[in-house]
Amino acid sequence: PSVLIVTYKEPEKSSSQFGFYKQAEWRPDSTMIAVSTAYGYVLFFHITSTRGDKYLYEPVYPKGSPQMKGTPHFKEEQCAPALNLEMRKILDLQAPIMSLQSVLEDLLVATSDGLLHLIHWEGMTNGRKAINLCTVPFSVDLQSSRAGSFLGFAGVHIRDMEHCATLDGFAVVFNDGKVGFITPVSSRFPAEQLHGVWPQDVVDGTCVAVNNKYRLMAFGCASGSVQVYTIDNTTGAMLLSHKLELTAKQYPDIWNKTGAVKLVRWSPDNSVVIVTWENGGLSLWSVFGAQLICTLGGDFAYRSDGTKKDPLKINSMSWGAEGYHLWVISGFGAQNTEIESDSKSIVKQPGILLFQFIKSVLTVNPCMSNQEQVLLQGEDRLYLNCGEASQTQHARGSSARPEHKAAGPRSPFADSGLEAQGLSTLLGHRHWHVVQISNTYLESNWPIRFSAIDKLGQNIAVVGKFGFAHYSLLTKKWKLFGNITQEQNMIVTGGLAWWNDFIVLACYNISDHQEELRVYLRTSNLDNAFAHVTKAKAETLLLSVFRDMVIVFRADCSICLYSIERKSDGPNTTAGVQVLQEVSMSRYIPHPFLVVSVTLTSVSTENGITLKMPQQARDAESIMLNLAGQLIMMQRDRSGPQIREKDSHPNQRKLLPFCPPVVLAQSVENVWTTCRANKQKRHLLEALWLSCGGAGMKVWLPLFPRDHRKPHSFLSQRIMLPFHINIYPLAVLFEDALVLGAVNDTLLYDSLYTRNSAWEQLEVLFPYCVVERTSQIYLHHILRQLLVRNLGEQALLLAQSCAALPYFPHVLELMLHEVLEEEATSREPIPDPLLPTVAKFITEFPLFLQTVVHCARKTEYALWNYLFAAVGNPKDLFEECLMAQDLDTAASYLIILQNMEVPAVSRQHATLLFNTALEQGKWDLCRHMIRFLKAIGSGESETPPSTPTAQEPSSSGGFEFFRNRSISLSQSAENVPASKFSLQKTLSMPSGPSGKRWSRDSDCAENMYIDMMLWRHARRLLEEVRLKDLGCFAAQLGFELISWLCKERTRAARVDNFVLALKRLHKDFLWPLPIIPAASVSSPFKNGKYRTVGEQLLKSQSADPFLNLDMDAGVSTVQRSQSWLGSIGPAHHELDTASSHGPQMQDAFLSPLSNKGDECSIGSATDLTESSSVVDGDWTVVGESFSTLSLTQSELEHISMELASKGPHKSQVQLRYLLHMFMEAGCLDWCVVIGLILREASVISQILLLVQSSEVDGEMLQNIKTGLHAVDRWASTDCPGYKPFLNIIKPQVQKFSELMEEQVQPEAFQPVTVGKTPEHTGPRAEESRGPSGHGSLPQGEVGGSSLGIRKEEDTARAEEEESFQDGTYDCSVS
Repeated sequence: PSVLIVTYKEPEKSSSQFGFYKQAEWRPDSTMIAVSTAYGYVLFFHITSTRGDKYLYEPVYPKGSPQMKGTPHFKEEQCAPALNLEMRKILDLQAPIMSLQSVLEDLLVATSDGLLHLIHWEGMTNGRKAINLCTVPFSVDLQSSRAGSFLGFAGVHIRDMEHCATLDGFAVVFNDGKVGFITPVSSRFPAEQLHGVWPQDVVDGTCVAVNNKYRLMAFGCASGSVQVYTIDNTTGAMLLSHKLELTAKQYPDIWNKTGAVKLVRWSPDNSVVIVTWENGGLSLWSVFGAQLICTLGGDFAYRSDGTKKDPLKINSMSWGAEGYHLWVISGFGAQNTEIESDSKSIVKQPGILLFQFIKSVLTVNPCMSNQEQVLLQGEDRLYLNCGEASQTQHARGSSARPEHKAAGPRSPFADSGLEAQGLSTLLGHRHWHVVQISNTYLESNWPIRFSAIDKLGQNIAVVGKFGFAHYSLLTKKWKLFGNITQEQNMIVTGGLAWWNDFIVLACYNISDHQEELRVYLRTSNLDNAFAHVTKAKAETLLLSVFRDMVIVFRADCSICLYSIERKSDGPNTTAGVQVLQEVSMSRYIPHPFLVVSVTLTSVSTENGITLKMPQQARDAESIMLNLAGQLIMMQRDRSGPQIREKDSHPNQRKLLPFCPPVVLAQSVENVWTTCRANKQKRHLLEALWLSCGGAGMKVWLPLFPRDHRKPHSFLSQRIMLPFHINIYPLAVLFEDALVLGAVNDTLLYDSLYTRNSAWEQLEVLFPYCVVERTSQIYLHHILRQLLVRNLGEQALLLAQSCAALPYFPHVLELMLHEVLEEEATSREPIPDPLLPTVAKFITEFPLFLQTVVHCARKTEYALWNYLFAAVGNPKDLFEECLMAQDLDTAASYLIILQNMEVPAVSRQHATLLFNTALEQGKWDLCRHMIRFLKAIGSGESETPPSTPTAQEPSSSGGFEFFRNRSISLSQSAENVPASKFSLQKTLSMPSGPSGKRWSRDSDCAENMYIDMMLWRHARRLLEEVRLKDLGCFAAQLGFELISWLCKERTRAARVDNFVLALKRLHKDFLWPLPIIPAASVSSPFKNGKYRTVGEQLLKSQSADPFLNLDMDAGVSTVQRSQSWLGSIGPAHHELDTASSHGPQMQDAFLSPLSNKGDECSIGSATDLTESSSVVDGDWTVVGESFSTLSLTQSELEHISMELASKGPHKSQVQLRYLLHMFMEAGCLDWCVVIGLILREASVISQILLLVQSSEVDGEMLQNIKTGLHAVDRWASTDCPGYKPFLNIIKPQVQKFSELMEEQVQPEAFQPVTVGKTPEHTGPRAEESRGPSGHGSLPQGEVGGSSLGIRKEEDTARAEEEESFQDGTYDCSVS
């Protein structure tokens, strides 16, 4: 925390003489402060420490603690010094002072009478020289005649100025708004001759700030923008670099109402600038103009209820150490005029505010740019994006996450098993991994100056004031110097980097007064004994590691390359470091401080194809130097003879000299390259990525000839492509084509405070800021840039190398979408449109159809014609989708066709798609298609179709059931937009209790049309004996199977070839063909427990003749097996609920009985789908009941035989369901076939009883008889396993023959139900389908539940159910 050391208060008398204080400057050695006052005085204060030993605050340690007072620098570091301010000298300049500036050993003062006073800090009088501004010549650049025009008129004075050490001059703002730059003509500054340059176009300057590292001058203007100028090296003219201004697009309501720029301040590391305006507000910008934060928009400017806040007004501000803090004197307290009785609530004097910042490690340690992690450093903590390092060990406890924003809940992703490497870790989730820096280290070394993370993202090293420390994310432990004297004896100067397990750093050894390069091993103790030390000639400013080389940039403008290798000599592993090469750069670099970053890369202008020796392409090729924003490349000079390298020493090869430097780009903030290689993604890995502030990013991309042909001589081998991204880039993931960044987000909490307090609390004015992780795809920008430049072949190579990325489809879609939006909405015609090229490019990929339709669906209808003019007719694209069997995409095209074509066309295409979907069993799609076709029908009159009015919710028609289900089950919402498909679902049924008739006749035709297609499909399935598909089809689409089978009983629903049908069923339902068992054939298990449960449940409510017969016929079996199957009933349910599908089954089992056919309950029933996994609850039940019995060996054998000869439990449920359906519909021949496959004599006898009790078509009996004979013959020859069963049912077969002889003329099949025709039985039984289909419910139960409902509803609905309007069959009314 910051503490106040001393205050000085001016006495009343002298303050009236001097006026109020305006500006203060430190002397460079921090011994004096100069203060200018309003009436033209400069006051000099000396800072003196009171008695040498006295400190204001001292830490108190318990006795015997390690932090004993013996450590060097202890007092200075740990204790706040007690200082005094004494006013020593007063200087009267007789005119108001406008600006005060400290320059080396001088103080430069500008006064309002147009003079520049040069004052020595010490003996002031003898050094006084006043320069009149009127004598300084000004011109546009330094080359034009030296005379230059003078400012020429009286009254001109300097309003604000700042000294720029690296440009050796002053940036000045004059009182009339002009700006300029004044330099001394001779080398030494205090010379009399000064010369000024100025830009012509700035006339409203208000203030200025200078960035020494990038040689930039930022002039604030009255318009609210900041114009940033640089000096042209050759002519000396001032060139506009860029502007910092709010855009109307981002800040529509405030961008031109900010008032003049009040203050501009560059951060201590020169990487950002903060700007504030007269009307309040703060904004933070990167060096070259990328906006990072602005408090004039969003939560900063508005309360949560939408009212506007007063922006924070700032009178004065200054950055703290390392740029982690911004000290601000706010000016809003004084404006408050409300008077309250409580005088304390009105704060008259301005408050001092402190804003905290965290910064990217790239600002101070640019060698981190070859990493893929985002690492942000604060004064006492680090933020990482590399997920949890503990993931590699798959330990993901809650302890793995240190506190993050106090009360925030733990991230929901904390326990998902993200893989440790690759994308998921780097993208991970939105939360940072926060590492708190060891307090023991911070205590004497605050603040953190550098930090670095290793390649794997598992170890971090940090550097404070002295020494360094490192941390392992795996073990969560810090490692500090054991000997504190060693720590306090080294100051790291040039940053630090990881090389495998070693930490490489450049430091200054205080006791030896020696610059050194040191390498420490991570795994050994942190001690100089284990370090490898290399002495260096001059101070190291920058350091970077590339493969096995260290590159160092020194204060004497030289670059030195070292090789580094691992040495295991004796017990200790150390690193060996050797000098490889030194390159002097003093000819090219005016001042060493200007070099922002230096890296070694394998990037060169040649691609390794043209090299005489390909392996050299892998060597360290070139040095990249960022010199004040200019990216300079120096390549190795390969022009000399190359042959000698083969026989010479391998190490000599690296010592090729470097060519003179080439400027690659301007305004560069950061550079990213990688040393990894990947043949598949050469484009991305061999590229050079640049971040250029407000201008976005640039990539220097290699161009490869196709198939290693000889490259064209006129084609350059690299190309610089600019592109814009929406985030500020902090790391580049090369292979994944992603940029990672961080964004400042805010959380409001103004609801905690009342509005009427006299003075809004600061918390309300300023929201809580949270830094969040963010990422962005850039591939589409690059592809588009290549296509614009007619480099389609390169774009294709690049895209194909990235086609495996998960978001590649999104990349293509984004590219298409952006080009479409730009070109289709442009006012004037585009001479050379890009859309056709992009469309042609996308056709090269299999995702073409999908990309186009997704893009169309996300753009407005007005642009569709332009889009499809380029990509092709949607009808053709639809047909291509059908041919490619991509039905979901085809469905999306259908929606486009529906909007662009007449209904007839869309119906024709919809029919095609519907049939194909039926064929492939895509049930979700079929349901949507049925809805779609009805919608087209109901909207026939209008074009394009509108949404018909929805029907009242109260309608409880039997078929409503389907409507609810299709809605609750439609999972494929992404294929079908809600807007198009939220259409009314009407089937061939009256629509409600009121018995309303259809709203339009066309609906009828439409329904008829759909029904015809459904019937046709069902007929085909039956003819091809695909019963399993038929069951799924009926269950999924709510097809009225029973009523249809009744109509088709003698046509499609006949079994023509029993043997073929039997074989096909065995195959479809995975049912094993029977084998001859060793044990006897009769068994207590013959009837299977599946029946008994149902029968016990249903005895009470047997209302159906079929079931009555079933009971009578099966009585003997029931009695025989009841004795030990009785326990199954209850156990069955308990176990089922416990199983994984429990709750669903329970619901499905109960709802039809309890809700009496209420549509919702059935809507929630589960589907019978081929893919649904059914838990075999029943088998477990059988097991349970056996465990309590003592069974004989032979019985056990028999049971295992039984189980072996049965198919999967699910198939059994499905077969019983079908048997029930065919039984209801009277398709007895099918019932016989299913009875055979289930090998249940009771089924056959039931059929026999049916035949006896009612008149059955003689033809059918004949068919059954011949069929059974055919099966008998087949069993004798091919499948003896069926013989035992056929023998059991022989008597029944005899009965059939007898019955046939007595058969009289057959009448219409009319089973005796409760006054209802089978046609009506259909829908009721349909309703019960959900439960039986899904799971462990016996067939008998199904019938029963349907009956229960049937009886209840019968009387209530009798009046409604008059003749249907389909005209297909009649109904008799009870």
